[in-house]
Amino acid sequence: MSEKSLFARLLRSPWWVSFVVAAIVSAAGFALMPERFKAPGALSGFPFVVIGLIAAWKQRNTLSPKQIEAALEKLAALSAREFTDTLAAAYERDGYKVERFTQPGADLAIEKQGYTTLVSCKRWKAANHGVEPLRELLAAMEKAETGRGVYVALGSVSDAAAQFAAKNGIRFLAGDGLAAFAR
Repeated sequence: MSEKSLFARLLRSPWWVSFVVAAIVSAAGFALMPERFKAPGALSGFPFVVIGLIAAWKQRNTLSPKQIEAALEKLAALSAREFTDTLAAAYERDGYKVERFTQPGADLAIEKQGYTTLVSCKRWKAANHGVEPLRELLAAMEKAETGRGVYVALGSVSDAAAQFAAKNGIRFLAGDGLAAFAR
């Protein structure tokens, strides 16, 4: 499906928008059709109801901007230990086996389906995140012989850090994703 199509746009919009469109199309179909076609005209909005239901299903677990802000504020108020414990509990809830990682560069080692990922969350409260902590995580990944890493950040990530992470198999857990994950 084209990203610019009406249905694709409705899937990305809040769910209720599709129901409004369905109501308008159904009302117009009913009002503008001849008497014998009024029932089919009223049903012409049904595809938009289906799109609305799909959008509602996809959006059922997403947080509103206010909820995201509140969750990030709660996380920012935690101590480093509390934050690490919260993160570990969230990974365990998602089915990961979690262990504390005692080597420099990472804080947690999580494992699921035979794959180990190192998680670095020591500098999660920093205002800006550069390449240096990512290099430390990469060194820990190489030492642990795993090609997966997660860097946790509340603040913004520099472009250089984003490029370094993409090149080295490190993904970020930040912002909306962090708020939803740790919730």
